[in-house]
Amino acid sequence: MRKLSITASLLLGLLFLVASCNDARKDKTESSISELSHEEIVDITAEAYVYGFPMVVNYKTLYNYTLNTESPEYKGPINQKSCVARLFTPDDKAVVTPNSDTPYCMFWMDLRDEPQVISVPEMEPERFYHFQLVDLYTHNFAYIGTLTNDNKEGNYLIARQGWEGDKPEGITDIIYCETDLFFVVVRTQLMGPDDLENVKAIQDAYTVQSMNEFLGREPMVTDRDEAFLVWKDGDEFTTASFNYLNFMLNLTAPVESEVALRNDMAKLGIGTQEGFDLNRFDEETQKAIEEGVAKGLQEIKDFTAAITTDPLASAKIFGTREFLTTSAKENFKLDKLYLLRATAAERGLYGNTGSEAIYPTYLLDESAEPFNAANNRYTLTFEKDGLPPVNAFWSLSMYDGQTQLFIDNPLERYLLNSSSLDEFVYGEDGSLTLYVQKDSPGKALESNWLPAPDGPFYCVMRLYGPKEEALSGEWVNPPLVKTNE
Repeated sequence: MRKLSITASLLLGLLFLVASCNDARKDKTESSISELSHEEIVDITAEAYVYGFPMVVNYKTLYNYTLNTESPEYKGPINQKSCVARLFTPDDKAVVTPNSDTPYCMFWMDLRDEPQVISVPEMEPERFYHFQLVDLYTHNFAYIGTLTNDNKEGNYLIARQGWEGDKPEGITDIIYCETDLFFVVVRTQLMGPDDLENVKAIQDAYTVQSMNEFLGREPMVTDRDEAFLVWKDGDEFTTASFNYLNFMLNLTAPVESEVALRNDMAKLGIGTQEGFDLNRFDEETQKAIEEGVAKGLQEIKDFTAAITTDPLASAKIFGTREFLTTSAKENFKLDKLYLLRATAAERGLYGNTGSEAIYPTYLLDESAEPFNAANNRYTLTFEKDGLPPVNAFWSLSMYDGQTQLFIDNPLERYLLNSSSLDEFVYGEDGSLTLYVQKDSPGKALESNWLPAPDGPFYCVMRLYGPKEEALSGEWVNPPLVKTNE
């Protein structure tokens, strides 16, 4: 009995100590919040919202692609390749401003058990492809493909930053990721409708496996009972976004430059084991937090609007952590990269790093009005030797201004690209004019026709492997000119 009594006393003492520590942690958090002014809470929350927005919408993809089997966007389990080889058409409505140049593979990978290996076949020299690797922050931390390995066969080991293993035999290179999970977008150039089977064969040749599987051993598998959050559309614009941010932060290790912000966010419960709970705060603090979210969202919208007219904007807001840190200072006079990351996610999640692709966009005409083909015709002319300067290829795609989808048209043509250079009709001076209108410019010029809707539209030019003159602004995409006369 004596022994039982001592054990019971120790257990009670331990439980009391744990409870006291939890209470102390809670009291400390509440105390730290109570010491802040209304304005300070608003500012902390606004910065936390901007910082976290790309991670939150990244979680949306993670949830819909790997967890929600009922989602029309479901791809499959983590660490499993998922590819589609087909042409996007106006019937595809899940993704706005779709890309029909490069059929996709998309999947998530987890590095917590062991490194993963991506293997690629040797590619014909004229075909562009790449694997875009995106971490939880939405940094494009690495690429594997035409511009990085010259279309050579290779095996690439992806490891968590800090992994100290030796380079296994047969591995071409080791790539390090600063987060536990990362997203992969694979683009493989489609040369034309009759090229789909070739693309499918290439996609089938891509392989994804664990390091142990690559070495012929049993993979390491940990059975994790993780409390993934059910995604609710619209949460990314409210205080509910902090619940997802809290989950994502627990899959990352803070970098030195973000420690101060993480400490501030912890005062709200963000990035802690306890998590964020708006109802834990008094009414005045709740109001300040809600104001902070609204302020942060407006900052993102304002910055997005400010860079809309910059044709090189995409080249400045997508890239590695190091690149974005430099770009924030040199291009926008900002001390931190958070607003660039958030704007990139709001403008087009998973956009490419500039050296891989840029996207000059045609949204407004010379009168700052949306392009409209109901009563207008337009042309886009490349002067002789003035075609988009690229190391891979370029395209011009048409989208309905209301649905943001491809356009139904008699040619079933949704874009024009450099694969058709031999089919275009050129002017006597060597120039190339593309006709952007709802009706055919005539049989003789139909090869140069990009069909438009009977109403508003916009176009996106994509340059894959842009050369330095395109990245520097020395080459500028020509205007889309109204030619009704």
